[in-house]
This record gives sequence, C-alpha cells and structure tokens, in this order.
Amino acid sequence: MIEIAIIGGTGVYDPRILANVREAEIATPYGEVKYKVGDYAGKAVAFIPRHGSSHSIPPHLINYRANIWAMKKIGVKAIVATTAVGSLNIEMKPGDFVLVDQFLDFTKSRHHTFYEGGERGVVHVDVTEPYCPTLRAVLLAAGEETGIRIHPKGTYVCTEGPRFETPAEIRAYAKLGGDLVGMTNVPEVVLAREAEMCYATVSMVTNFAAGISPLPLTHGEVLDTMRDNAEKIKKLIMAAIGKINPGADCTCLHALAEYGGFKL
Repeated sequence: MIEIAIIGGTGVYDPRILANVREAEIATPYGEVKYKVGDYAGKAVAFIPRHGSSHSIPPHLINYRANIWAMKKIGVKAIVATTAVGSLNIEMKPGDFVLVDQFLDFTKSRHHTFYEGGERGVVHVDVTEPYCPTLRAVLLAAGEETGIRIHPKGTYVCTEGPRFETPAEIRAYAKLGGDLVGMTNVPEVVLAREAEMCYATVSMVTNFAAGISPLPLTHGEVLDTMRDNAEKIKKLIMAAIGKINPGADCTCLHALAEYGGFKL
C-alpha cells in the first residue's frame, strides 16, 4: 500500500531518491494524474512533480484537486510537500528551510474545495492548524538528526502568480504577519485537509522578496538556490520518511468527521 507521498516543488523533481521507481497513472473526476512510485526504508512512496516533469505548468494552472484526489485514491495518508519561497523576514535567509505553520491566501482564480454544492454538498473545513502537527514534529526531528537547521514555524503568503510580487505588496504582506511568499501552497494544503490527509510543507528560501532584495528578482535565482541546496532537502525528506508512521492516528485523518468523513 502507498501511504506516503512527496509533492515536489521547484528544483525537487528527482524521484531517484527512491528505489525501484515505476510510473503510474490514475483517473480522477478532475483529470488524469501521472505520478511515480518508489521504495524507501521499506515503504512505498508516491512522487508528484507539482509543475510537471519539465516545469511546464504555471502555479495558477496546477490541477491541485486532481493531484490530491489521486493521492487519496491510492491510499496516501501523509504528504510531505516542498515549496520555493521568497522571504519577507530577514531572519529567514536564502538557503534556509522553514516549516510553515500558517498561511495567508491571496490567490484569485483557483478551485479551493472538493465541495461545490450539488451531490457533494458544502463543507466548512477547520484550518486552525492547517499543517499536520505530527508531520511537522517528524520533520523537525529529521532536521535535528541530519544536522539541517529548520525554522520551526512561519506564515506562508500565497499569491496567484506567475508574476513576482511588487514591493508594495510585499510591504503589505509583511504588515499582515507574512514571513514567506510563494505561489503554490494554497489550495493544496486546504484540499489535503478536506481529504483528511496529514500534510506538511518544507519551504526553502531562495531569495529575499521584492523591495527587500537589492536586485530585480529572476527565476534563475530561484533555480540556482534550489540547485545549491537540493541535496540537503532530499536528505531531510528521506530522513523524515524513515520516521513517518502512516498507521498512527492523527486529528488530520478526521477533519471532516462532522460531515461523515471525506468521500471519494
């Protein structure tokens, strides 16, 4: 059974971190999803490159619902996601890892729920603690074990993209309590919550955001920082996978108990 998944952000498209890798495909109500499955530490692990294997899907067009539905369908209970982010917090520097615990949503055109009325009805999922506390603790422990320093919390500001943000926007986000800015974590985290799956995000700071950075932002800068730190984030994720116990109970697995649970 495949109970663990990695959703890889920019720069983490490397299923070679797993052994016995094979390709798979599954149909969902939202479209086909291609993914890879491999083995690590005696566990089967699914891998989805969020932007596609050749980074061909922009943030606002990622089929988030299909990806999460597919992982739920194959039996995944725990998702470790990675994101590349800009920093609004001078304590979170390029190359640092941050285990985000809250988000601010500034997306505009995305599907944020599996429940849009009709036969599926409407739900109002609680996101007081959007990122799984159990998985976050595992990732922190993996960081200590591998000697990789991780900021234990941070607020992720999700923007629509694909453009970078203006300095005025960054100043506003900072005043609202944002620490990091990216384009992909919402609605992914919300959909995982609706699907009653444990979900945690490790964000890698690739640059200081616009107006903080002294230079114009480029996608090349993001890729360069990810490349420089790729081995560290792979090491961290694999150490975490070795510690994950998918059979353990967690409040995330009962997020829709009030509604009778999530139905595929």
